[in-house]
Amino acid sequence: MPVSTTAATADGLCAFIDDSPSPFHVVRTVARELDLHGFTRLEEASVWPDETIGRRYVVRGGSLVAWSGTGQNAPFRVVGAHTDSPNLRVKQHPDLASAGWQLVGLEPYGGAWLNSWLDRELGISGRLTVRDGNRVREQLIRIDDPILRVPQLAIHLSEDRRGVTLDPQRHVNAVWGVGDTPRSFLAFVADSAAVDPSAVLGWELMTHDLEQSRLVGRDRDLVSAPRLDNQGTCYAGLRAFLAAVEDPGAATPVLAMFDHEEVGSQSDRGAQSDLLPAVLERIVLARGGGRAEYLAALAGSVCASGDMAHATHPNYPERHEPAHRIEINGGPVLKVNQNLRYATDATGAGAFALACDQAAVPLQRYVHRADLPCGSTIGPMTAARTGIPTVDVGAPQLAMHSARELMGANDVPAYAAALAAFLTPVE
Repeated sequence: MPVSTTAATADGLCAFIDDSPSPFHVVRTVARELDLHGFTRLEEASVWPDETIGRRYVVRGGSLVAWSGTGQNAPFRVVGAHTDSPNLRVKQHPDLASAGWQLVGLEPYGGAWLNSWLDRELGISGRLTVRDGNRVREQLIRIDDPILRVPQLAIHLSEDRRGVTLDPQRHVNAVWGVGDTPRSFLAFVADSAAVDPSAVLGWELMTHDLEQSRLVGRDRDLVSAPRLDNQGTCYAGLRAFLAAVEDPGAATPVLAMFDHEEVGSQSDRGAQSDLLPAVLERIVLARGGGRAEYLAALAGSVCASGDMAHATHPNYPERHEPAHRIEINGGPVLKVNQNLRYATDATGAGAFALACDQAAVPLQRYVHRADLPCGSTIGPMTAARTGIPTVDVGAPQLAMHSARELMGANDVPAYAAALAAFLTPVE
């Protein structure tokens, strides 16, 4: 179960990740923690009471926004993250057969590093929508049995024994049995959820690696886990937020977690949606302000877009900017890109650097090689959508977008401490 204290630890991160195989499970894990700390969930379709200024949160699919405030006309301090991670997802007609094998049709989501998904025991998680009389209800699904496997090609069948280039259309379907007649995968999933298969109306189902998260290395100072990008930030952000609401500063702390970052965030619940601006405006309205007060609050606000960062790889040091080495267990990372793949400017950099100083944690500064394409985050779109100055930050890791990733155990509490200081600025 999720830990209930505000202290961030590597073991706590491992438990968080193992509880959260899909974005919908991330939201459930976070919501349970918020409930334990006296938060109340509000429904977006309802009229919010004036006491919305208290400890509240809203959920929209795989996204969540939480806040804690008073009646003061305070600006916001926002920590943003994303709940989704690259993986293999189930197609709408998944039942296949080939060469005497029964297959489940899968497709990559969000730039998954495909070779890392081969020869792993995979479970299934996500959500179903189910007919319930004249209504539709949602049901989370999680199957931790090793039912799926995407098999590698034998080296003897490779033309040059250097492997093959994986075709996402043909080479990532999973075997789950033998025989020439396909079996209904959705019926199997429905049965596992104790749901009548004929009542299933829709689904968002994805694979997850069944190996548990764990501490590794000679000194057990490394975290080996799936979905560190970006559940590392979800966990650290949650711990920071819970610490901030217990000892608030001069701003209203907000935790915003978005789905669909890995595919561009352009959805009803992504960072390009109206979710965050709508919630922030409703907070201002609930504390007695109007449009003018809302715009003034935004102008005084700052957002930290938290995502994981590239540590310098020991086997590929030439792939990194040589003057910007990033070390595991070396502290949080400030990410800067002159072409705005990251949203960081001098104002945001100053706010986060000051937070690291106040938290007594070291700060590292990351710049991508100019001759390699740079990834992006929710930062630029959040800044553009809200007008809030935004700084892109993260914790260093290796093997980003792999089925299993690696980060430093000591970076977990340091990252959370920096985010907590950011959420609680001193007047």
